[in-house]
Order: sequence, then C-alpha cells, then structure tokens
Amino acid sequence: MLPPLTLVLGGASSGKSGVAEKLIERSGLDKIYVATSQIWDEETQFRVDRHVAQRGPGWQTIEVPVDVPDALAPCTNGQAVLLDCATLWLTNVMLGDHDLETAQASLLTALAACDAPVVVVSNEVGQGIVPENALARHFREAQGRLNIALAAQADCVLHVLAGLVDVRKGEMP
Repeated sequence: MLPPLTLVLGGASSGKSGVAEKLIERSGLDKIYVATSQIWDEETQFRVDRHVAQRGPGWQTIEVPVDVPDALAPCTNGQAVLLDCATLWLTNVMLGDHDLETAQASLLTALAACDAPVVVVSNEVGQGIVPENALARHFREAQGRLNIALAAQADCVLHVLAGLVDVRKGEMP
C-alpha cells in the first residue's frame, strides 16, 4: 500500500524513475503519470520516448511543465500518481521567471491535499562539485531546499543509487 507521499531521490540516470514506476504498478490503482519535461531537443525527445516505452501501457499521462497543483487537484483515491520529476519542474519554474517561493508552497500544499497517493521523483544535485556559474549555483541551492521540504513532508523517502534502493524514511511501500 502506498503512503500519501513518497519521495524517490537519486542522481541522474540512477534508476529512480524505474523504482517509482514499480511502486505505482504494485499499488494496483489507476496509474497517472504527471510529466514535467519539456521537449527542447532530440536528446530530450529520446529520453522521454525511452521513459514511455519503459512504463508500458495503462498509464494516463498529464503533461504539465509548471502547473502541477492543477494536475493533482482532480486525482482520486482510486488512482496513484507519479510526478516525474520535481527537478524538471523546478527548472521550468526558474527559467519561466515564476516566483519560486510561491510555486514551491503551492506544490507542497497540492501534494498534501491530493486524495491519491503520490510518488515524486527528484534529483539529488548537491553531492557534486560547486557549479561555476551563478544560475547553476542558484538552481543547486533551490533544488536542495525543495528536496528538504519534500522529504520533510513525505511519509517515505527512498534513495536510489545504481538501481539499488535505500529506505531513508518510513517503510518501503
């Protein structure tokens, strides 16, 4: 049984999306995929296509680069939601010149109010070198703050490294 909010953290290409998809699959609930990625180039399209193929059939996909709270509002307890991913959502918020604090507060409120269990995928970006440019440093700090807030609110936090799952908070769903 999925808890109300699960956070799946890991580095890029660590296997976190696959872990999150399996959690949703095992729930037996209707599968909702909230996609925050925007297709900017062929590489991004390739990654999106790979994720769609990996998920397989039976998912309802909602594409929302920024307005995740609006996508979560109609979800019901007969559904399970995969939000993939908070990192791309944050990128879209920052590059779209949205108010970061307001957007984050709205996201956290929407997650708490959602009737469906939600699994959020997010990148851990703070374990590498300090970025050389100001925008990248600002993003790293904002992503760290977002992950801290998500982890504090989550009932379960999983860390994925090389496809291996470590339970950091709560119990494995």
